[in-house]
Order: sequence, then C-alpha cells, then structure tokens
Amino acid sequence: MSYDVYGVGNALVDMQAQVSEATLEKLGYAKGIMTLVEEETQIDVLGELHGKSVNRCAGGSAANTIIGIADLGGKAAYAGKVGRDPLGDFCLSDMREMGVAIEVPQADGHTGTCVVLITDDAQRTMLTHLGVSATLGPEDIDEAEIAKAKYVYIEGYLFTGVSTRAAAMKTIELAKKNNVKVAFTVSDPFLISLFKDDFWELIRGPVDLLFCNLEEARSLTGREHPISCANEIHQHAANVALTFGKDGSLLMHNGQAIPIEGVDVDAIDTTGAGDMYAAGLLYGINNGMSWKQAGHLASHAAARIVEQLGARLERRFTEKEIAEFMD
Repeated sequence: MSYDVYGVGNALVDMQAQVSEATLEKLGYAKGIMTLVEEETQIDVLGELHGKSVNRCAGGSAANTIIGIADLGGKAAYAGKVGRDPLGDFCLSDMREMGVAIEVPQADGHTGTCVVLITDDAQRTMLTHLGVSATLGPEDIDEAEIAKAKYVYIEGYLFTGVSTRAAAMKTIELAKKNNVKVAFTVSDPFLISLFKDDFWELIRGPVDLLFCNLEEARSLTGREHPISCANEIHQHAANVALTFGKDGSLLMHNGQAIPIEGVDVDAIDTTGAGDMYAAGLLYGINNGMSWKQAGHLASHAAARIVEQLGARLERRFTEKEIAEFMD
C-alpha cells in the first residue's frame, strides 16, 4: 500500500484534563508551553487530577498529524516507539483503529505520556514524560515504507535526544534517496533556542515544506513582520506554512504568498490545532487539492480542534465536506 505521508516522532499517550488557574499555579509549570518531566513528577501530576475527567488517546505532535491525515481519509504510516505495557498496547491499538500503519516493535520500559492541562482561557500546558519513545533510533526507520510515501513528516521534538535525532536524519536521508518529499515542523519555540543552526541547515537543504507558527518564524529569522518572516524562509524552503492561530495562516508556494483566512470559533482547547492544520494541508496537497484549497481545509480542521477538548476530531469531516473544498 502506498502512503500520503510517513511520519516520525514521539509515540505517547495523551491525557487531557481541564484545570483551574489555581491548580496550574500549585503545580508550578510555565503556562502554555511543553515541559519535559521525569516519570515520578508525571505520577504526582496525575495524582492532582484524581477525580477529574481525563481524556486519553494516542498522541504526540507528529502522531496527531498522522492520525489526522488518516481521519480525513488519507493513507498514513508512523514510526514511533512504545513500551511493552498496557499503555503501549492501547497506543498501538488506537492508532491502528484509525487506519495508521505502525510496525515499530514495542520495547521494554514504560510508554511515554503527555499530560495536557487546559485552563479556561483555552491555553494548554503540556507535561511530557518521553518514556521509551526517547529510544526510537535509526534502526526503527523502514526504507521500504518510506519509499511508498509521497512525503515524510518529522517533528522538531526529535532533536532533543541523540537516538531520536539520528532517526529523524535517517528518515530524511532515505526520503531523499527515494525521491520522497520532506515536511518538517519546528514543533515549539523553545527548540529554536537550542537547535536554530540545525533547523536552518535543514531548511536550506532537504526540507520541501516547513511548518511553523509566527513566534517560531520570528525566532528563526529575527524578523517581526509575518510576510518578511515567510519570505526569508521561502528563499530556502520550497514551501512554507506559517500559522497565526485564530488569524489564519500564510502559505508560500512557487514564490507566491497565499493568505488563508482563520475560522471564527469559540476556542476551549488549543491542543493539537497546529498538528491538525498540518494534517489538513498534507492531506489536501496529496489528494488533488491546490495549495489554497488545502489551506482552507487545514484552517477549518484546526478550527474544529480548538472548539473541543483534545487533539482528535470529534466531529469528523464527511467526504462531501472535503469535496466542497475543491470547488
């Protein structure tokens, strides 16, 4: 079977819960960003959520995008490592039920988790314990599977570990060897402070499509205006998807700027919005849509995510709805 996208990233079980500002303040973590934590800390955090409603699903940034592509009707595969434990079994089962091919063997150890704390202002604070997902390595990357794909999709979070970084670079190497395009997401502004030179090396080299938000674009380029940021990146990357949250996005393709309007919704949780935007765009450009049409689908898909809890679409797109974006 051929794939629209072969994704590589951390394989985690996401656990989302709504919390008060007081609870977040008590835990003492910076609001609205992702923090890596040790397993013992994660257990303590989950203890604070006892009695609250906690939504659980397979996740991780790139995994959310790959699941989103499958949810839209696309064909997708994923390389991510989970433990030989109940959470690992759940993660694999959940992804496969969504139609994602994932064949990386389970490992000894605990499956990684991401606790997403959602406050009333729709901000999400993520506490991530990587578990065995951090042991994903180049030996887990399957060239035959990559060769079946139109794109590979790689998350920037992989650069925080030696073996996961090697897995990312192996994926890019094999993609180029097999004439498969490379999509890369910066993932988080804090990564740019650590890996700015590495990311620019990718942008100037093998990356065919870069995903980033405005804060990340400003950090990458040192520029302020969105158009200036996008133009700077587009001088090196063939395609750029620059997102502005509720204000829409800007695509750069063939030297042209393609503005995409935002969708006005009542946001209750921004978890996974960028991941779902990437899913919509990658699905669209690989299934007969123009970049503008795919951008509109991506914008609407992200909007559906922010008006619900969690990164998995509760109100799925019908074939008729998707077809309407091609009119």
